[in-house]
Amino acid sequence: MPGALNETDLAIVRHTAIFGELSPSSLGELLAEATVHTLGRGEILFLQGDPAAAFFVVLEGWLKIYRLTTAGDEAVVGVFTAGQNFAEAAALSGGIYPASCEAVTDCRVVQLPAENLTEKIRRSPDIALSMLASTSKQLHRLVQEIEQLKAHTGAQRVAEFLASLCPVEEGACTIGLPYDKALIAGRLGMKPESLSRAFARLRPLGVRIDHNTAAISDVARLRNYADDDRRQSEAAKKQ
Repeated sequence: MPGALNETDLAIVRHTAIFGELSPSSLGELLAEATVHTLGRGEILFLQGDPAAAFFVVLEGWLKIYRLTTAGDEAVVGVFTAGQNFAEAAALSGGIYPASCEAVTDCRVVQLPAENLTEKIRRSPDIALSMLASTSKQLHRLVQEIEQLKAHTGAQRVAEFLASLCPVEEGACTIGLPYDKALIAGRLGMKPESLSRAFARLRPLGVRIDHNTAAISDVARLRNYADDDRRQSEAAKKQ
């Protein structure tokens, strides 16, 4: 059953790409009709072709956006986690969702009715300008990420991904992989077999993968490897 946002939820929403530049009062207006939904793993949030009546912010967990090809295969478009927003383009254009969304872990999301947002923008264009500024900054960050991705080796991408999941900056830790390896590979722009080879390359650094967990003996060493590998890749491209 839908619920209301708590203070922790509000803090997450305030720092999203789309709302980062809004004043507290403007954000409060936009969230007046927002609701929080809890989804179990495998539960569908919306399907490709459904009317795009709302967009979303992730509070906890992971969700994937995917399309079905003409052959019936699943093509993952994106994976989203806490603090990320999605489906705003479809919702604000008044069309349909061009892809489906499924929870890949238990998760909580904020649902924001598109009609409420468009009404507030008509009454206060400053809201639209603030959202545009925030979205522009996010686009710039995404372009930088794409440029970095092209310069990274497969092992470096995996090292950064694992390091981003670690709750500590140094020392040892064991983490749970947030979703299956095929989806991890897709998110990192790799094939599943390339992901397996990347895991193997990380073994000398003390990384052990066992089903859905990763044991890392030295997080700082893993982070340093990712940085060194990036520098080597960039130097090779300049030669």
